Amino acid sequence: MAWIAQVIAVRDKKDKSAFAELFAYFAPRVKSFLISSGASPDLAEECTQEVMATLWNKAHMFDPTKASVSTWIFTIARNRKIDLLRKQRRPEPEDLPWGPEPEPDQADAMGLQQETQKLGEALATLPPEQRKLIEKAYLGELSHSEIAAQTGLPLGTIKSRIRLALERLRHKMK
Repeated sequence: MAWIAQVIAVRDKKDKSAFAELFAYFAPRVKSFLISSGASPDLAEECTQEVMATLWNKAHMFDPTKASVSTWIFTIARNRKIDLLRKQRRPEPEDLPWGPEPEPDQADAMGLQQETQKLGEALATLPPEQRKLIEKAYLGELSHSEIAAQTGLPLGTIKSRIRLALERLRHKMK
């Protein structure tokens, strides 16, 4: 319960001594947690600094009825680590290919055309309700939840019909 008082002091008064207590206790533990969960020491250090800055800037978002202070801080740490890892995996602009891509081999183009035709024929054999769902999911790029909202069908029905349709398509494409 003592940590709640410190977070409230940071929230209400921007109390630096309360923040220093939180920092002294949680920063090493957050860094250790991040390293033990697979982060490099440098990433863990950077992430820990961001977590503690978030604690300072967003103390008003802490709700003691929903979580303990440690749960709140470690959740911030986990989410920040995920964000930083995603950011690291994005290709830099200089890593992206520039200019025209080479023309595909004629045999590859013919094979792709034949596969496309075969897929079109397989789609035509599906029951209409399954075909429509496949088209919405893969051609319309809608999530299962979006399709359920659009059609009024239960989410489980959407998932079952798409799964059955994909099985039929796999069988036809062999």
